[in-house]
Amino acid sequence: MSNIFQKLGFKKPTIKTEEKIEPKIFPLITKEEVLDILGLSIKSDEHNKLATFLCMLSAFTDSSQFNIAFSAPSSSGKSYIPLEISKLFPSVQSFGYASPTSFFHDNIENKDGEFMVDLERKILIFLDMPHYELLEKIRPVLSHDEKVITVKITDRSKRALRTKKILVKGYPAVIFCSTKLGMDEQEFTRFLVLSPESDQGKIREAIIQRIKKESDNKAYDEWLESDIRRKELKERILAIKEANIKDVKVESDLSKEIEDIFLKQKFLKPRNSRDVSRLINFTKSFTLLNLWQRKTDGEGIIIAKKEDLNDALSIWDKIFESQQLNLPPYILELYNIVILPLFEIGTITITRQDILKKHLEVYGRPLYDGQLRKDILPMLETAGFIFQEQDQQDKRKMLVKKL
Repeated sequence: MSNIFQKLGFKKPTIKTEEKIEPKIFPLITKEEVLDILGLSIKSDEHNKLATFLCMLSAFTDSSQFNIAFSAPSSSGKSYIPLEISKLFPSVQSFGYASPTSFFHDNIENKDGEFMVDLERKILIFLDMPHYELLEKIRPVLSHDEKVITVKITDRSKRALRTKKILVKGYPAVIFCSTKLGMDEQEFTRFLVLSPESDQGKIREAIIQRIKKESDNKAYDEWLESDIRRKELKERILAIKEANIKDVKVESDLSKEIEDIFLKQKFLKPRNSRDVSRLINFTKSFTLLNLWQRKTDGEGIIIAKKEDLNDALSIWDKIFESQQLNLPPYILELYNIVILPLFEIGTITITRQDILKKHLEVYGRPLYDGQLRKDILPMLETAGFIFQEQDQQDKRKMLVKKL
């Protein structure tokens, strides 16, 4: 039982015993090798699946966890990626649905009537959540404000409402999946926002994979679990967890390189202070992956290498633009291949119907007018790509113009 549990007077929780492995030194593994293993069950989406893998791996640090939000339309694979990768990891909790307060009811009570939710080194996956109210409740946890925070909720007991004090301990790695595209800026800056790829090649590969799996689930699972590389990766992850690494140190030469990358931007944004933390945490996760080939600086502390930063940058370069614009990659892609070409043919103004028609031509599926009107266009306006104004000839219509 940890010291913080003892100080707060909590009983020792019942913990599920996990399989332990004999200590051994694992060989160097490259990000390409990790991608090959993840590619057994997840086709394409290279930077998405690698970022998700690193996010889950970051759970096994003391305070370098980061969070991912998958934001995309339904049936795009946003839940599939984290669920498949989670099969490699221990300490994963998946929530099909959690209301803003029910999440805090899974707790331990102490002798003084206080309650604790222990999130230390946990991986939390929220699947197909309809709203972001839960995230609002756990903002201090997501931003690592304090190791233990207090949350007060109302609880119905014996037909009476009473205030319940919840102590939330630790920093989890959080993955949140939602079809709702609009997100409050306070949540956006606490997450890396990703969207699964939706090109025809990826969809074709996904169909073939689904046929292979659902034609004979047992044979598919046996094939997947028999892969020696996958088995060894699962053993490596468990060994990393049991190594109980406290911190990954990024020395001055790498820190200076990261500083130069961010400060060379023409305009800095307040969110860049969190973005730079994410790049550093990507780097630390790569270091953690090969902790046996990294130098140490005291007990439980390992030192990042130049290769770790280079691997981190290879992912960051793919997602940086959408993060800077506070846009899910899905919306940025939609602007580039649906909306922008409409302006490039010489049209000064376009209508929503023009966009809906072009979307159907490009993607082969309809885009709902309500989603375009309520989520997509307002986000593109905020990002500075377009503006909307009323059609003077027909007041019922809104025109879209490029900024």
